[in-house]
Amino acid sequence: MSATYLNPLKKSFFDHTDCHLCPHLRRIEDRGGERRLTSVRMICGRTHIGLYTDTGKRQHRFMPAFPLSSSGKPSNDVFPGDLITRRGGRISANEDAAAFIHVAPRMMPLPVLVSVPHAGRSYPENVLANMRDPQLSQLRLEDRHVDALGVEIARATGTGLLVSHAPRAMVDLNRAEDDVDWEMIAPSREDEPRARRTAAGPVGTNARARSGLGLVPRRLPGFGEIWRQRLDREELDRRIREVHQSYHEFLGQELARIRDEWGAALLIDLHSMPPLRPTDGETAAPRIVLGDRFGASCHNALISRAFGYLDREGCAAAHNRPYSGGYVLDRHADPRNAIHAVQIEVCRSAYLDIGLSKPSAALGPLAKMLAGLVRELGAQTAGLGNRGDMPQAAE
Repeated sequence: MSATYLNPLKKSFFDHTDCHLCPHLRRIEDRGGERRLTSVRMICGRTHIGLYTDTGKRQHRFMPAFPLSSSGKPSNDVFPGDLITRRGGRISANEDAAAFIHVAPRMMPLPVLVSVPHAGRSYPENVLANMRDPQLSQLRLEDRHVDALGVEIARATGTGLLVSHAPRAMVDLNRAEDDVDWEMIAPSREDEPRARRTAAGPVGTNARARSGLGLVPRRLPGFGEIWRQRLDREELDRRIREVHQSYHEFLGQELARIRDEWGAALLIDLHSMPPLRPTDGETAAPRIVLGDRFGASCHNALISRAFGYLDREGCAAAHNRPYSGGYVLDRHADPRNAIHAVQIEVCRSAYLDIGLSKPSAALGPLAKMLAGLVRELGAQTAGLGNRGDMPQAAE
């Protein structure tokens, strides 16, 4: 079957019969004319378009590129009204600055949400004043400028983008609420048993928190203590409530909404990592590490497709080692109910300067390659949803 579609913005036609990123085109065409306007269901990686059916007449509607500035702030200058922007949470008790921002096209051409939990750089003055070495701590703790990669990926693909403005130094969104090192928390005005409680219930100090990188990071390898003074218990509770809980509640709701609209949803949890060394038998160190919690967070077809794409691109990649994903995947991935999640760790030397501090000219080409990966995974996820599958997690 051949089909030609109008792009109403460019006043031109496209033939997408053979597009490998529109695998369900023929099946939808064979269904006959639907008599109502449906939400976006089709994908084409080259033009990011959606299939509409309106009184039996079919056409592809052009989806504009994601209009975000390189700073991550939304811009409606090109396509006014086509974006939905949401802000939530609060970074500081003394300011109204939002802890996160979510931006997405009003009609998403892909069932994908990209989250960036570790690139926040909005530091309250009192937080910086309490750091022993603010510059070093920021550089070591942040996934430095990986939000710029997220912006370029979203602009190229039309995915939703969720970015935390709250810095990891204040609260780590990839840790559970009970990952608290209580030795760094000043005693509460209440008694000690009550002091060791969070919104999730009574807790103790676990191994991850004792290592120095818990819910609020305490120590850095080779450097030692991050903070001059302990954190007040009341401030810890506020950060959990206004940063951590608000972020994860929104993330969960948005994934459920995408799944309900498409039949399946994919979360791409985007991070950056220090340069790795080649392991035995490898000629090059991985530039990307894909994490799926050892098969528990997504359908195995998604990981297979991801590695196939990266192999074709000549990008050295690793699977789950040394990063398999963390609390974000543990909390939100639910492949049995069609919510899939993959963590992507990108080597900082692949897009930052030699000091791993500022974006380099390599950021653009890397973002383009990652956008292609997101299109591939988005197409696969849409296929899972269109089939009505409730796929099982890989063993």
